[in-house]
Amino acid sequence: MLAGVGFPFDNHGEAVLSDNYMSEPLIEVTIYTDGASRGNPGSAGIGAVILDADGSCLMELCEWIGIATNNEAEYIALIKALEAAKALGARRVRVYADSELVVRQLKGEYAVKSPRLRPLFMEARRLKDEFDKFSICHIKREKNARADVLANIGIDSGSDKPGKPDSDTNLTSEENR
Repeated sequence: MLAGVGFPFDNHGEAVLSDNYMSEPLIEVTIYTDGASRGNPGSAGIGAVILDADGSCLMELCEWIGIATNNEAEYIALIKALEAAKALGARRVRVYADSELVVRQLKGEYAVKSPRLRPLFMEARRLKDEFDKFSICHIKREKNARADVLANIGIDSGSDKPGKPDSDTNLTSEENR
C-alpha cells in the first residue's frame, strides 16, 4: 500500500507522478524507514516516510512483504523507500533507520555475513550510489514512530492474504478452476 500526499493513483494503487506536481525539481529528501516481522522469520511489513526539504510529507509507504526476518524487512523498507525517492526525482537523500545492523552494514562498519541479506545489501548499495549525496543514520525506535506504525499496518494488511508470501494473486484452487 502506498499513501501519497497530493498524488493521483493508477488502477494498481501506485502513485502517478506528473510534471505538474512540483514546479521545481525535487532535490533533497529525508526518509524514515522501518521493517518489522512477527516471528523471525514471520509475517513481515515495511513502512517509510519521505519528507521534502521543508519537512512536509511527500509520501508514506506501507506494505506486507510476506514471510521474512526482521533484518530482511528492514532492508526491503530501505530499498522501496530509495526507489520511491528516485521516482520522485530526489538527488540528495538522508535516511534515518532504527536498524543498527542495516545502518552499520551500509556504512561499511559491519560485514554482511548472512547469505539471505547479501542480495538485499547489494541492491541497497546500488540504489544509494545512484544519488548525488546519500547519508544514513541510526536513530532510536522512539524517533522512528511513524515508520514503525506503517510497518505494523503493513503486517496487519497481510493477515487476510492466504497462499504464498509475496503472491500478487492469492486464489484458492477452487477459484483457479
